[in-house]
Amino acid sequence: MHPLLSPLYEGVARAATLLTLLPFPGESKLVRSLRDRREARAALVGWGTRHRDPARPLLWVHAPSVGEGLMAEPVLRALRAAHPSWQIVYTYFSPSAARFATRLPVEYAGPLPFDSTRAAEALLDALRPTALVVSKLDLWPRLTERAQARGVRLGMISATLSEGSGRSGALASALLREAYAALDAVGAVDPADADRLVALGVHRERVTVTGDTRYDQCAARTAATDRRSALLAPLVSDRPTVVAGSTWPSDEGVLGAAWRAVRAEVPRARLIIAPHEPTEGHLAPIERWAAEAGLRCARLASASADDEMVLVDRVGVLHELYALAHAAYVGGGFHAAGLHSVIEPASFGVPVVFGPQHRRSRDAGRLLEARGAEGVTDAESLARALRILLTEPDTRERAGAAALGVVTEGLGAAQASVALVEGLIDPTSATLITD
Repeated sequence: MHPLLSPLYEGVARAATLLTLLPFPGESKLVRSLRDRREARAALVGWGTRHRDPARPLLWVHAPSVGEGLMAEPVLRALRAAHPSWQIVYTYFSPSAARFATRLPVEYAGPLPFDSTRAAEALLDALRPTALVVSKLDLWPRLTERAQARGVRLGMISATLSEGSGRSGALASALLREAYAALDAVGAVDPADADRLVALGVHRERVTVTGDTRYDQCAARTAATDRRSALLAPLVSDRPTVVAGSTWPSDEGVLGAAWRAVRAEVPRARLIIAPHEPTEGHLAPIERWAAEAGLRCARLASASADDEMVLVDRVGVLHELYALAHAAYVGGGFHAAGLHSVIEPASFGVPVVFGPQHRRSRDAGRLLEARGAEGVTDAESLARALRILLTEPDTRERAGAAALGVVTEGLGAAQASVALVEGLIDPTSATLITD
């Protein structure tokens, strides 16, 4: 870290730590994040003090949120199966990742404290990690600096950086360049990512292209999906079904208008809609437009195969619901934040439709190129795309097969990432990874 920025960064980290002690009201994401960190350092140090076995390697994986956690999950599962004697600690930043973390095969999972020198030294004293691995991109510069000084091996898996990212700017470079240069091994998603990571400071000879582990994660979850499960069995139907996942109000306005046109030609069509944020404030307007359209709408817990519209009012089930789809609409394409995961429906062999804001999505580009997806610009083009997929089985099957082919081509990144991590834990047994 640039010496002029170091004291400022340290001051901000300490101030943020002090904020965690204040009793902020409410349940906003910021308040929950501060509350989570109130005991984060003590919890990690306590686990290390009581349970760390210095005779065993300890792998510390950090993934800031759920998306990065999904990238890490297949690697963690494979490592746990191959190395049951290892101790594995998992940390995250976003409070949204707390529930996800409970399903991982690790000895400890919890939030990471703010990045002060005092916190970093306390955690490293207690955990004594053999290797510290970050999923995707988010390095903590102080923790990285202190870990490197102790000889901890440092890595990154499923590393990806979008073109024009703010991390390429002068301030980010001053904060993070030394941390990126400290990495011993980096698995990049594709060659363009590798080049951008080198520009951030990663040594060229330490970067390999390992692919995107989300493809392995999606494929494994799809293979484990059971249409006879308590979630899916009540909804199984031969009705032409569209599953609209991770939608925002900007998607729903377009989707509502398009769905009226679809239903005019496909009266038996069914819509399962899973808003990205299923709060009451988000769900109520959807129920209103369903009522105005004369649709029999039920929330997920009470829904049946006879309902014309199913409103998903909880998180964590969308992936499995794509198993019911003849076609999928993925939200975010009419939203400034960009597109959500398109490979989840594709992993079921379901053709995908999405809005115009998809240029930053590598996965969307691959699906479009393979003709496993279609991008739309308004309600009219969305209605046309859905109508074709619901009424033309041959077209639907070709597009679905193309979508599945994109996912199949992407498999293998998890095993390459496993080899990278094994090389960090034991450099003498590292498996050669080639681009």
